[in-house]
Amino acid sequence: MTGKTVRVRFAPSPTGSLHVGNARTALINWLYARHHGGEMLLRMDDTDSERSTKEYELGIIEDLGWFGLDWDDFARQSARQDRYDAAMERLKEKGRLYPCYETQEELDLKRKILLGQGKPPVYDRAALALSAEEQAAFVQQGRTPHWRFRLLDEPVEWDDLGRGHVRFEPGHLSDPVLVREDGRPLYTLSSVVDDGEMFITHVMRGEDHVVNTAVQVQLFQALGYDVPTFAHLPLMVGADGKALSKRIGSLGLAEIRADGTEAVALAAYLAHLGTAIAPDGSETMADLARNFDIKGFGRAGPRYDPAELETLNAKVIHHLSFDVVKDRLAEAGLGDADEVFWSAIHGNIAKVSDAAYWWQVCNGEIDPAVDAEDRDFLTQAAAALPEGAWDETTWKTWTGALKEATGRKGKQLFLPLRRALTGRDNGPELRDLLPLIGRDRAAERLRG
Repeated sequence: MTGKTVRVRFAPSPTGSLHVGNARTALINWLYARHHGGEMLLRMDDTDSERSTKEYELGIIEDLGWFGLDWDDFARQSARQDRYDAAMERLKEKGRLYPCYETQEELDLKRKILLGQGKPPVYDRAALALSAEEQAAFVQQGRTPHWRFRLLDEPVEWDDLGRGHVRFEPGHLSDPVLVREDGRPLYTLSSVVDDGEMFITHVMRGEDHVVNTAVQVQLFQALGYDVPTFAHLPLMVGADGKALSKRIGSLGLAEIRADGTEAVALAAYLAHLGTAIAPDGSETMADLARNFDIKGFGRAGPRYDPAELETLNAKVIHHLSFDVVKDRLAEAGLGDADEVFWSAIHGNIAKVSDAAYWWQVCNGEIDPAVDAEDRDFLTQAAAALPEGAWDETTWKTWTGALKEATGRKGKQLFLPLRRALTGRDNGPELRDLLPLIGRDRAAERLRG
């Protein structure tokens, strides 16, 4: 850590919806910034004009807002072409950006030959040997150059917050293409220019970017920018250990949200995934930021398991107060739900939407589940329902009397009553539900 204000960025491409892998990257950056009292930049990497859309951008912003992430600054790469052009000119003046005229077919052939010889497919810098006349001849043929960044023949090293000390030996990397034939910069260049000019101090991303970083370190230096601190973290895999695909619809934040997952449950799950800490469902976003430690992640690819997320989501629900959910209950048509109802049911539901069934149990019609052999017992139970006001002691009083009268006990006593009163084999404590169901509704269900 330097004395500078920590400043991180999340830079999605608005070419698709936000998925859980992107969300984890955004979250880690946000947690790191907030933990250190720093700032976060949201930057749309929207230079791919054919695939980037306003709809995707708005969707990403909406998903991040639901996720509980905010940002201190916003930028779009599409508005910064002049800055990339200026950086290109500086690199050309320094002799670090040079034109190349090979076609894709020619480059593919070179690559195959090198691989066939058992050599790394590193570009041979043939373009550097072209004379001015040879370059002019290519232009006359209608070829437009792409531009490569000339790497220095020296090791590239940095201390990574995720991987420790990293070193790339000279000659192991190709001079990267920075500018397409149409003059548009590639991610490698535009990202460095933005990070440098927007004073990004820490770049946190997946370990699939490590090779990019080796190139970008030299690019930061060539352009005169401070080199940020890097953290490359292992990529998530599925519960089966295989790579996640962002094309799987169930991994989209919109789908996860629609499925009833609480934002803080997803945040806690992703924040602790790959660490030794198991979330208990009580943490807020402020708790996650305060306790965040970038060095707590292991080196193995963390396994994203929807079943584990579902279990954590239930724990989060169990910690939610009525004040937090009352507006959502009203939006779901449970406008008369009160704190007594929520206290009775929230410890036994996995999603807020599950409350709708138990509201129906307490206030509407259900289909009781009754076995024929229990019919006489349930009729007897209806006749034994206590008179007067009901409270949390009514269930114990009533079932105690039934036990004495029928000789039933345990599951034989309680399960038929639960099925008849709620239509389910399990759920919230009937001690708490029975006063909400009321005597008349209970008697009707018991009598069938």
